[in-house]
Amino acid sequence: MSLKHKNDIFQNSSKAINGSFVMFLDMNSYFASCEQQRHPELRGKPLGVLTYDSPNAAVIAASKEAKIFGIKSGMRLGDCRALCPQLITTTTHPAWYRQIHVDVMAILRSYCDDVIPKSIDEAVANFNSYRLVYDDLTEVASQIKADITAKYDYLTCSIGIAPNSFLAKLGTGLQKIDGLIVITPENIDGYLATLKLTDLPGIATNNERRLKMIGINNPLQMRHSSPALLRKAFGGVVGDYWHRRLNFAEVDMYSRAENRTMSATRTLSRQQSQNRQVLESMLISLCTRLEQRMVKSEMFCREVSFSIRYKDGTSWDTTVKLAEPVQDAMELISYIKERIADYERSHHLQALFNERVTNLTVAIASFMNGRVMQYSLFDNRMKKDTVRKVMYDIKEVYEQNNIVRKGCELIIPNVMKDAVGFGSVKDMIVKKNGEVKNRHLLEEDKPGQRRMAALKKKPVVEQKEPDYNDILPNDEWEGVSLLQGLQQQKSKAALVAKDEYYSQSTPL
Repeated sequence: MSLKHKNDIFQNSSKAINGSFVMFLDMNSYFASCEQQRHPELRGKPLGVLTYDSPNAAVIAASKEAKIFGIKSGMRLGDCRALCPQLITTTTHPAWYRQIHVDVMAILRSYCDDVIPKSIDEAVANFNSYRLVYDDLTEVASQIKADITAKYDYLTCSIGIAPNSFLAKLGTGLQKIDGLIVITPENIDGYLATLKLTDLPGIATNNERRLKMIGINNPLQMRHSSPALLRKAFGGVVGDYWHRRLNFAEVDMYSRAENRTMSATRTLSRQQSQNRQVLESMLISLCTRLEQRMVKSEMFCREVSFSIRYKDGTSWDTTVKLAEPVQDAMELISYIKERIADYERSHHLQALFNERVTNLTVAIASFMNGRVMQYSLFDNRMKKDTVRKVMYDIKEVYEQNNIVRKGCELIIPNVMKDAVGFGSVKDMIVKKNGEVKNRHLLEEDKPGQRRMAALKKKPVVEQKEPDYNDILPNDEWEGVSLLQGLQQQKSKAALVAKDEYYSQSTPL
């Protein structure tokens, strides 16, 4: 059972809320629009964003212009080309997307302190405490849109305003491009009458089938169904939650300050899956990512899971319960490899890492706060953990946070790109001093470039050959290390001794 943190947010209510004071913001075609913001020549053109530039790659985001042709996220590039031959593609720039997320959240928080990021492109703001501050929330929403446009002129967002966060989110889908919808008790039935069950966030095909089996065929019927009937459809208390959502109670306004789980995943190209060493290097990269997040969050995990997906749709996964809380990536890797070896040996398999692999995922859970963790008297984990934290502090100073991942690329270079963290918004929380919690997430994936740029700005000091006529005192060796100063003084002493020797020698 996880403990509550002092910064956890729980604002749910079983009673209907009067008035529409919850705002949900959803950025439109976020990743594609960010690329069009970054590259003006791509604006107004059908654009697909890829993780890797490959003929078999999947489009993870499509621009507004590409969606007109029926292109959706997750489609293979070949299928997208068939729908839109003029489609332009570009690869991802995750640090850029995260920076814009931080800036958009800052704009929201300038109007309301009670903001909960839901993902990298979504957030909910609770204005219930601002009833006496703002007369009209639609004017506030319009001003937020204007502020975003002033900073990023090509980005747009849809905003929904409603009595609770679920209906506010529903409002963002009613007008998907630059929309602003207010849902009230007076107009909700009119909106629900135009929707299908699967248009409701959280209702997928299986839930739709269950609802139709008991005679609920659309969202309007669902809203006016009894809690008992919805419990029958959903098999328990979840039915009560749905009744409350559709009748203005709040059940989704919560956020935990600390992560309950962390995961790192990569979809592999055909080139990567052909080489077992590359697959093992990818495993190192994923575990190192999680180690980095734990160090920055001062957390340790007591559970690690690993899964492999294959081209034929099959998968293999394992979960390890750890006897001691772990933060070290190499320990995580050793546990995973041990499970892989045991399975291969017991099932007489050649290798789980083979050319059919399409995806690797490492997840960690059951966290313990490092500030309250108790160490054993019989090992040296405390020293190792302290050294690890110092190591990351040093890497951050020299902007080498991704050096281990780059080291994994020695086999096949430039294939382990930074991945877009759709839900890792807790790692981008802005502290009271204005710094982002894990600021390395905002650094472009170009190792050494920022550091070289910083070095170029520093003035070049001309180095002069020291004068050996006199032995200089230490305080005059400005900019020279103690060791260098001692060596140079020893050299001067040697020269003086040599001069004295020759002056005292009798010429032949």
